[in-house]
Amino acid sequence: MTRIHIYDTTLRDGSQGEGVNFSLQDKLNITRRLDELGVDFIEGGYPLSNPKDFEYFQEVRKLPLRHARVAAFGMTRRKGVSPAEDTCLKALLDAQTPVVTIVGKTWDLHVREILGTSLEENVNMIADSVAYCREAGRDVFYDAEHFFDGFRRNPEYALQTLRAAQDAGASVVILCDTNGGTLPEEIASAVDAIRRELHVALGIHCHNDCDVAVANSLAAVAHGATQVQGTINGIGERCGNADLVSVLANLALKRGHDVLLPGSLPKLTEVSRYVWETANMNFRSNQPFVGASAFAHKGGMHTHAVARNTSSYEHIDPATIGNERRILVSELSGQSTILTKTTKYQLTQDRELMRKILLQVQDLENEGYEFEAAEASFDLLVKKAAGLYQPLFERSSYRVNIEAGPDGKPITEATVKVRVQESTMHTVSEGDGPVNALDGALRKALLSFYPRLGEMHLVDYKVRVVNAREETAARVRVVIEWKDGDDVWGTVGVSENIIEASWLALADATEYKLFKDAETDLRMKRMDART
Repeated sequence: MTRIHIYDTTLRDGSQGEGVNFSLQDKLNITRRLDELGVDFIEGGYPLSNPKDFEYFQEVRKLPLRHARVAAFGMTRRKGVSPAEDTCLKALLDAQTPVVTIVGKTWDLHVREILGTSLEENVNMIADSVAYCREAGRDVFYDAEHFFDGFRRNPEYALQTLRAAQDAGASVVILCDTNGGTLPEEIASAVDAIRRELHVALGIHCHNDCDVAVANSLAAVAHGATQVQGTINGIGERCGNADLVSVLANLALKRGHDVLLPGSLPKLTEVSRYVWETANMNFRSNQPFVGASAFAHKGGMHTHAVARNTSSYEHIDPATIGNERRILVSELSGQSTILTKTTKYQLTQDRELMRKILLQVQDLENEGYEFEAAEASFDLLVKKAAGLYQPLFERSSYRVNIEAGPDGKPITEATVKVRVQESTMHTVSEGDGPVNALDGALRKALLSFYPRLGEMHLVDYKVRVVNAREETAARVRVVIEWKDGDDVWGTVGVSENIIEASWLALADATEYKLFKDAETDLRMKRMDART
């Protein structure tokens, strides 16, 4: 089983993606997560680029990393400047990382038109820079920028640049598809050709402009590359980089390669979502392996088959990479889906009840409801249909008032009157908007009865017009995502009034949380009684 070394450039190449901006603390936190996962090399950035990257290399030395080696990234020396006088190379060495990654030009077009120098001087720049850092005691990786474009147009010169890096002491030469325009068969052919010419280890660095960066990386490994560079979730400039999440899962589970630390593959989903959250970006639900929809089943035929044999519609066990199977409820569902979703209530023997629930789902979806992302609302629907529902609070009324303040900014105030147990609670709260104000007022009314409501937080809020032909009188669907510790759930509300739709979703979330806590407490009591 071949060991494939994983080189993560999320903190440098990934941060170049549109809308991605990591703070210094973000970068240090991600470094810890990648180290725990078992990534071999973490590229921290270009120390001469900005003060944040400069500080990163000082602070990262204080982290007790168990496995990963940190790399500083930079360019070859400038034309006409000796390595000892080059500010970039000096900054690379001052970063005091065990690994230095130097990027240089491979494509003759870039040498002449971008660098504005001769082909011979570019080769000298590569050799001088690698040798200088190697002599300083660093392990040097050489990134051959635009390799595949250069090799396609001038293979002799592209090979000459690689030999210069190899002969100067680079321990790995990385072939870069910088423009992302190469296809897997071209990657394979070029890697084969270079392996015949060089004795140094080869790496692969692919961008995703043709949506084949992962396939290209796997092709390179199949033909002899032993290092893969990429970013978590494939974030990066333009269309991004090779997604290391998919690369890792495929290398380990499909190709049988040795990657990461033993037993760490189930952390993959957690790390992926941590990076999404740190980057302040929405999770990509259809992301292979780790996305929320990667093992989600909706059609009745699919859910029926999965209930009998999970491999019928799943290529791996989702638990191997830390994900989970989801059975979605919608108008496409069959009774097998309802059966699967109601097993925890032990209702599956009541076929008439299953049919009743299915018909209710179909009727509600016809009105605009959607339960795929609102499993908490579906859970309450089942309770009501089965006669297991007892309301823990009842709404008497609510009112939302929005007015302009002295500075012109809107002030939102919500008043809620609810009956809880034998008490009527009448509360008011201000908020950043109507939903925030309603949430605050409802919690204020309930917290003295149910203090654990404070553990629940809103994560995402989505609004969709259901019947647009009705124009301003159209119904809207509000889906809200909530988080309680590690538990995440969704609720849904539909109405011609966006505030009412929001209230319905908010009320469902609150009730779901209360029922969930009660069920957890009951399980704990039963466990205590058994012990």
